[in-house]
Amino acid sequence: MRTALFTDDLFLQHDTGQGHPECSSRLISIRKKLERQPYFGEFRELERRFASEEEIALVHDLDYIKKLREFTKTGGGYLDGDTPAVLDSFDAASLAAGVGLAAADAILDGTLDRAILLVRPPGHHALPSRAMGFCLFNNIAICARYLQKKGIKKIGILDWDVHHGNGTEAAFYEDPGIFFVSMHHYPFYPGTGAASDRGRNGGEGFTLNIPMPGNSSDDDYRAVFLEKVIPALTSFAPEILLISAGFDAHQMDPLGGMNLTTDMFQWMTEKSVELAASCCQDRIISFLEGGYHLQALADSVAVHAAALL
Repeated sequence: MRTALFTDDLFLQHDTGQGHPECSSRLISIRKKLERQPYFGEFRELERRFASEEEIALVHDLDYIKKLREFTKTGGGYLDGDTPAVLDSFDAASLAAGVGLAAADAILDGTLDRAILLVRPPGHHALPSRAMGFCLFNNIAICARYLQKKGIKKIGILDWDVHHGNGTEAAFYEDPGIFFVSMHHYPFYPGTGAASDRGRNGGEGFTLNIPMPGNSSDDDYRAVFLEKVIPALTSFAPEILLISAGFDAHQMDPLGGMNLTTDMFQWMTEKSVELAASCCQDRIISFLEGGYHLQALADSVAVHAAALL
């Protein structure tokens, strides 16, 4: 597969401060791991592209976008109890969103099949009018809305981060063109994602929340993947698959409370590749979300990238 891998030094300038789990060391550890892999030279390049305010506004309120820009220009601080922003954070977040649009364009014009976007800040908690849970802009949601503008009618979003993708769900809760699937530790931060939350109005039935109890294992995830995730997405038959690839359900992660091994992330990626081959013309865009144990994160991203490549 023609697979691009993108990261950028600007993401390292989003400085979350000493002791914050969502830190620049996450990307540094991933890079070091990937650069040692025999397949590393096979990745394609991807355009360095910033999302415009108008593109970010496909998901986020313009007032929030402008306030965040001004907040960072004046030095920043904490937007909520978890989410800092500094001088370079607005640009880093605009690049994290924009590279998803560059990947979408390259896939739609036939230049690429897949893309792995190693971005930060992450995105899946960001709501239309506010930052949340380390996230400033909802990268995957902006990409999905952009794809819709480009004429894609059916988009699958698979979120296996240990935390529920509440921001992504909120963006598409009434949209039958987006099938959103989230597997997440429940009850857990952010407190959303009950199985009974299935969408609303025209979007009812197009949200599939799969709450997982704490300490869930590879076998537990494998069962719901085969019994729920793959059948639901196969039935929907998306034209492209977007993945919120969080690796904080790893057994070594300090925040997740789950018991997945590195091999499970490889397995879920391989099953996603099989799904994309059957209905998406092999098209996948993967966005880095969580994962806070540096070695476990680097190892998990490495097997994820290998499976996508």
